[in-house]
Amino acid sequence: MLKKAIFGTCVAVALGALVLGKDVFSYGRTAWSATRDAVKKEVPLEFQVQRARSAVEQLVPAIHTTLKTIAEQQVDIEQLNQEIARRADDMQKQKESILTLKQDLESGQATFRYANLTYTSDQVKRDLRVRFERFKTAEMILSHDQQILGSRAKALAAREELLDKMLSQKKELEAKVEQLDARLQTIRAEQSVSSPEIDESALANAKRLIAEVNKQLDVQEKLLDAEGKFVGLIPVETKAQAVDFGNVTADIDGYFKKSTTEKPVQAQKPAPAVVKTEGPKT
Repeated sequence: MLKKAIFGTCVAVALGALVLGKDVFSYGRTAWSATRDAVKKEVPLEFQVQRARSAVEQLVPAIHTTLKTIAEQQVDIEQLNQEIARRADDMQKQKESILTLKQDLESGQATFRYANLTYTSDQVKRDLRVRFERFKTAEMILSHDQQILGSRAKALAAREELLDKMLSQKKELEAKVEQLDARLQTIRAEQSVSSPEIDESALANAKRLIAEVNKQLDVQEKLLDAEGKFVGLIPVETKAQAVDFGNVTADIDGYFKKSTTEKPVQAQKPAPAVVKTEGPKT
């Protein structure tokens, strides 16, 4: 399959060279550039914003690497500093011993006693010479180590400054990405308000259903008209029948006049009560 693809590509290039001549590569680059630009234009903005956010997140491994390097340098500097301090103390003691032996030799004695042992002046001179040479070598090495310590301290300061810049730039880029996302969300909200998205298929389906229902109602009305049952018209054929209530006013007058001609029965008054009075007691 791969061989066929390679062969097809070679044939296409050969045909292009025959047709276009030496301009085939120029046409190819132009076509590729146009295709690439067209593809970029078709990519949604949401995807582009997500790409920017991913690009910012890709800075995290570099920041972690810098943090690890700084931590290692800090440990190395701390250990070297402690080692230099310990060796400086030892050299100070060696210096005091050298000065003591020198002072003893300058006294002119033939023998010297140290730690319950006796040494001749030549032995003391030889020991002093060895001590002095070792001291100078140790002092030179200590000076070099101090220079290394200073260089490492400068490198550590540069790493820390770089880390600060990386963190600051990352925060700045994150803020810019959030601003892009906020602008995109605002534009999308305005677009949804100005031109709300409607499902065209659902809209067409609703229109079709309404048209079908109207058609069915028209058919039903046609059927009723054909049967002589006209609907939706004023029923002029059916007249309202008047209700005969009679001469109600004459009946009322006659009823109340009859009541006034009849005399009402007077009620008899009761006899007055006799009140007995008693005379005075004797």
